[in-house]
Amino acid sequence: MESTKSYPIVLSIAGSDSSGGAGIQADIKTFSALGVYGATAITAITAQNTLGVFSQLHLNPQLVYEQICCVMDDLHPSVVKIGMLANAEIVHSVADALSKYNVTIVLDPVMVSTSGHRLLSVEARDVIKERLLPMLTIITPNIPEMIELTGMNLLNITDKETAAKHLLDFGVRYVLLKGGHEDGNIKTDFLFYYDSDSLVTKTFSSEMIVTPNTHGTGCTLSSAIASFIAKGFSVEESVAKAKQYVSDAIFYGADIAIGNGHGPINHSFNPQKMIVL
Repeated sequence: MESTKSYPIVLSIAGSDSSGGAGIQADIKTFSALGVYGATAITAITAQNTLGVFSQLHLNPQLVYEQICCVMDDLHPSVVKIGMLANAEIVHSVADALSKYNVTIVLDPVMVSTSGHRLLSVEARDVIKERLLPMLTIITPNIPEMIELTGMNLLNITDKETAAKHLLDFGVRYVLLKGGHEDGNIKTDFLFYYDSDSLVTKTFSSEMIVTPNTHGTGCTLSSAIASFIAKGFSVEESVAKAKQYVSDAIFYGADIAIGNGHGPINHSFNPQKMIVL
């Protein structure tokens, strides 16, 4: 008898991190820890460790396209998380593939690694705005990524609201501006979205945890948001739950030594059983 049960399924479209702390590897760890089934479409392979990114190889855009379609046509994930896209050709392939499906999309606009290595071309950035933003449910830029996407200064809340409107006007429904790069011990993320014609701003604040082990936090946050959406939570609830998960993962990995640089967070501090729908 054919089974009618399934797991919540999320597809990650991202690059591979050979050190296991970010990228596809962080996404799979996050999906598993939060009780959802993870599938992947790899866009690039990087040679990296906790000290930085040393080299990268972009995959053939047609292969990226075929990975996505194979997963979507057979597994039917309800949510897609997008990370490293590398170049404009891959962005076009991802947009072409996803345009065929009605699916929730979470984009972490990975542009530059923690060590300063550029992971996205300038041309690709512009194609993301033109082709992917209208398809997205939520985008999760940090401060430098938001500045690069909008070309605007972010000196105060008014600047942040103006920049968020710039992205929302492309069609994305939610903008989560991460505040980890700002000064102070309290870090605040801002969730922007329109309710009717009015801009709504919600804040999520947490105390900074002093540790070098922050490699992969952006990948993990976006994957956690995708996981909670796949489990049936609203975007706002998913952001709140994902923020808590990442904070806990940092806390429980803060005093662990893996590598000689920015070590990974502890994705598996409290793994959840896979749920059945």
